[in-house]
Amino acid sequence: MAEAVVDNVPAKTEGKPPLFGLSFLENLSEMTMLRQVGLLVGLAASVAIGFAVVLWSQQPDYRPLYGSLAGLDSKQIMETLAAADIAYTVEPNSGALLVKADDVARARMKLAAAGVTPSDSNIGFEILDKDQGLGTSQFMEATRYRRGLEGELARTISSLNNVKGARVHLAIPKSSVFVRDERKPSASVLVELFAGRSLEPGQVNAIVNLVATSVPELSKSQITVVDQKGNLLSDQAENSALTQAGKQFDYSRRVESMLTQRVHNILQPVLGNDRYKAEVSADVDFSAVESTSEQFNPDQPALRSEQSTSEQRTASNGPQGVPGALSNQPPSPASAPQTTGGAAATAGAIQPGQPLLDANGQQIMDPATGQPMLAPYPADKRNQSTKNFELDRSISHTKQQQGRVNRLSVSVVVDDQVKVNAADGAVTRAPWSADELARFTRLVQDAVGFDASRGDSVSVINMPFSAERGEVIAEPAFYSQPWFWDIVKQVLGVLFILVLVFGVLRPVLNNITGNGKKQLALAGGSDVELGGMGGLDGELANDRVSLGGPQSILLPSPSEGYDAQLNAIKSLVAEDPGRVAQVVKEWINADE
Repeated sequence: MAEAVVDNVPAKTEGKPPLFGLSFLENLSEMTMLRQVGLLVGLAASVAIGFAVVLWSQQPDYRPLYGSLAGLDSKQIMETLAAADIAYTVEPNSGALLVKADDVARARMKLAAAGVTPSDSNIGFEILDKDQGLGTSQFMEATRYRRGLEGELARTISSLNNVKGARVHLAIPKSSVFVRDERKPSASVLVELFAGRSLEPGQVNAIVNLVATSVPELSKSQITVVDQKGNLLSDQAENSALTQAGKQFDYSRRVESMLTQRVHNILQPVLGNDRYKAEVSADVDFSAVESTSEQFNPDQPALRSEQSTSEQRTASNGPQGVPGALSNQPPSPASAPQTTGGAAATAGAIQPGQPLLDANGQQIMDPATGQPMLAPYPADKRNQSTKNFELDRSISHTKQQQGRVNRLSVSVVVDDQVKVNAADGAVTRAPWSADELARFTRLVQDAVGFDASRGDSVSVINMPFSAERGEVIAEPAFYSQPWFWDIVKQVLGVLFILVLVFGVLRPVLNNITGNGKKQLALAGGSDVELGGMGGLDGELANDRVSLGGPQSILLPSPSEGYDAQLNAIKSLVAEDPGRVAQVVKEWINADE
């Protein structure tokens, strides 16, 4: 059957015009209330999510300017940042002050120029600057002074690198004139440390000494230092041995590091970087030894002292002694010897004080005085000599210094030497010769101060290194850069909006407008295809009919099935029988 097309055929329709000229509003009004509410809520949620994604993609990267606003003047910070036109925000959970990543340096400069610095809550000696009433008691004056001293000490301790904050409590007893009632002051220090940090024993001792020297008559044993976790830090009696051992261990490691650095300095210019490995082990003696020795040399006697005494007594008078009859008796008469002897016998018979006679009986004259020489009186002589001799000796007192090195052990492993062929550029590896290793050994021995008498050992061996010994540090990936994540945020925002529009909003709108397409009439001059109407007449199954008019009706496509086409034709006949009749009439006229 030939296709018949009739244009501008007048047909009367009684359809209502769309609500406000929008067909989807009419279709929306035909839905149930529950579907209408659900549809509107879904649309509103989609639009809100879209706006949120757009704002998220456009949100700048914020960085912390201050970890917390504690101890800072919030009003001054806000005024300074607002005057500098710097956007900021406060993280509600941690209280951190956040600014844009590009404005971090400028914001810090502005706040530093404005004098915004963290301040503590401790009150120092400025409490004494306040006016005091006339009725202030001595107790209040002492309390204010102690409170100011506690605040000043807390500020000083807080200035240490690892200390975030500190509080000091002083117990200063009232002074007494009686010695038996005298009590010593004491102190307690609470330190708040930064997260992940701790105080070394030396730093704890520094805090103890600081407080002890700031309070009169306060001894170090009366000071207690505690951290925010309740750990006692000032127990010196318990930790003294461990502290000393720790110092000795650190000293040993410093000695080994110094000797290892010497080996590096001597081998690095020769072998190059990563071509050798060196380790030094030092046996350090920390024992304190004192010795005293005394030595004598018997081959070198020496005269130390000599004392000589010589005495001589001459009696110039006669008999002397205890007064009495015997001492007052006259001398006995001289008696001549019976035989004549020599001069000695004659002289011997002469009494002391009598003139001396020669062999002829003549008086002996003194040539010096010209007077007769008299017989001498009896005399006593005594000579005494004392000599002290000592042997050569030496006394030595020796005190060995702690930290003396008893023994050194040095180990050096050298990689194979790399040779490059100049002709073809081939790289070959060859071991070092024995002479070269011996030279390296001598260099290492001289570098560390090798002493064979104390048992030092130096080992230099050649072994090939593994090819995978080093870890290559790769460059930061592009996706770890801040600019990459800014672009990703923008792209994700655009993709989400597209998915929201084409995946959610468009199907919903199509669903709304598709509910009224059962009976849609095309506008003037449009065509309507009627196909697959074999249910009415087999000969009309392949015909196309175009109806013109002010209102067009949309019929189902042939692919939708027989039932859908039949229902659409029934609806069309029921709603506009005049137009259907006109179409049938035109078909009949065309067949004739």
